[in-house]
Formats: sequence, structure tokens, C-alpha cells
Amino acid sequence: MTVLITGSIAYDYIMQFPGYFKDHILPEKIASLSVSFLVDSMKKQRGGVATNIAYNLALLGERPRIMATVGQDFGEYRVWLETNGVDTSAIVEIPDDFTASFFVSTDGEQNQIAMFYTGAMAHAHTLSFKRHAPGKIDLVVISPNDPRAMVQYVRECKELHLPYIYDPSQQIIRLEGDQLADGVRGSTMTIVNEYEFEMLKNKTGWSDERVAAETQTLIVTLGEKGSQILAGGKAIHIPIVPPRRQADPTGVGDAYRAGIIKGYLKKLPWDITGKLGSLAATYALEEYGTQNHRYTVEEFAARYRECFGNVVGL
Repeated sequence: MTVLITGSIAYDYIMQFPGYFKDHILPEKIASLSVSFLVDSMKKQRGGVATNIAYNLALLGERPRIMATVGQDFGEYRVWLETNGVDTSAIVEIPDDFTASFFVSTDGEQNQIAMFYTGAMAHAHTLSFKRHAPGKIDLVVISPNDPRAMVQYVRECKELHLPYIYDPSQQIIRLEGDQLADGVRGSTMTIVNEYEFEMLKNKTGWSDERVAAETQTLIVTLGEKGSQILAGGKAIHIPIVPPRRQADPTGVGDAYRAGIIKGYLKKLPWDITGKLGSLAATYALEEYGTQNHRYTVEEFAARYRECFGNVVGL
């Protein structure tokens, strides 16, 4: 099956702060916040939501295609993706601009402060499925991107009757309530974390029940508490897979989504699909950076059996 992933492509600048952010933020001075954190390390990594999801999905045996815009500095990254099983034919380079950049600092409790520079991603709204990704598409992923592009892609999916996963995530802040409502409404899946879920409800004015009713399947990730899948009127709790080591939470949510997509493509039951997402997330957590972990499909299946006690066909 053909999966087309839209969303950000970026370089990640990942920094580690040895203390705790909360110790240096004064609640009574929050209105005039001005604070600087001296970090111990910084690494430049390949990142971006679309590419992170695609990389993890390729590890699971798929060949996803990405539709996105990048800058003049993308050449080496394109080679990396193609070498690792990702179709980059619908990625368009914008001359005289640079690929988007994500700057994130993580403290001793895995809390994060992040900023994102748009760069070439600002041109994503100039792309369309009809012109840049012709051919059969079985599933579209609409993940964080230029807000104009996200609105356009929702509209195109509905016009072309393409099933899509709506993953507004970080861009909930930038999207209007009616735009978010339109994205959720009629989606095959909507995936958010628990904080984003509250923001989504606040902006749309919808209740928990209303959000769940407007999408075929609602998935809310809960950090260390696992995740919850609401499908067919049933709520399914998915546990985490304990990591062998905890390295870096950046990109964990993207890996989780890849596992969910794999289960969807294989038409697996939701409890198994959720566990695929949980295990994929843990693999990402165990390595620094978002695309530095590796495994074969056979290794993944063996660890799944070790964690959950049953066999899954991938």
C-alpha cells in the first residue's frame, strides 16, 4: 500500500541541560520571562516530523513517500533517506533557502523547550497531491507543516476522497479552531498527545465525546502512561514498552505514529496496532537523535513477542 507523508523536514539541533528548567523559572515573574540555559552538549541531527515517521515506517518494511519542501542544503539528507528506503520523489527543493531547523533543549527530567525555524517549509502550500504526487495513494499523513499547507491538504484529501491521518501536534497553536475542526472531521485517524488534546478541545469548543465522534479513530498519547485508542466506541489502553536505556525523547511520538500506520496497513486489531506504536516509540527513545536507531523487521517482531507474549505478522 502507498503511504504519502506530508509534514516538516528539518535539521534538529539537540541540546542537553544538566539541571531542571523548573528550578530557574519564577512563577511570579512569568509575565517578564527572560532566562538563559547553559547546555552541556549539542548535536546536529536529521529530523522533521515527516522524515521521522517515514524513516521508522521504512524500518518496519514499508516504502513511504514524502511530499514536502526543502532547501538548498538537502542533498545529503535526500541520499540518506533513499538509502534507507524512503521515496523522496515528491520532495521539492526551494532554491536560495534553507531546510527548516528545530532547536530543542532537554533537562534532567526529560522536559523540553523547543523552537522551530520554518525556512523552506514555508513553501509547502505550493504543493498539491494532483501535481506533485500523482498515482495511487492509500493513506495520507497530514503532520505538522506550514499551516497553510495543512489546511490545503485536508481540503484536497476530502476532494479526492483520500483517507488521511490528522496529526496537528505542534501546529495546534497556529491553526484556527475551525481549521482544526475541519481537519479532525472525517479523518481516518486523529493523533495528539494529552496536552495537545486539551488545546484542540479548547480551540474547537468540542468535548471529548465530540472529538471522538468526528474522527473514525482518536488516539491520545499519554507519555509514561502509554496511550489510549478510541475506536468503534471502545477505549483501548496501550502500555509503554520499558526502554533498555533512556537516551532522548525527541522523535518518540513520530516513531509511535509509524507503528500505528504499520498496524493500520496490515489491518491488525487496534490493541496490536497500539502495541506496535509503543514498541516503535521505545526504539527511538533508546538512541540519541530521531533517526539513529535501527532494527530489522525480524528483530522488531522478536522483541514484540518478548514484550507482549504473542506473535505478530509484519
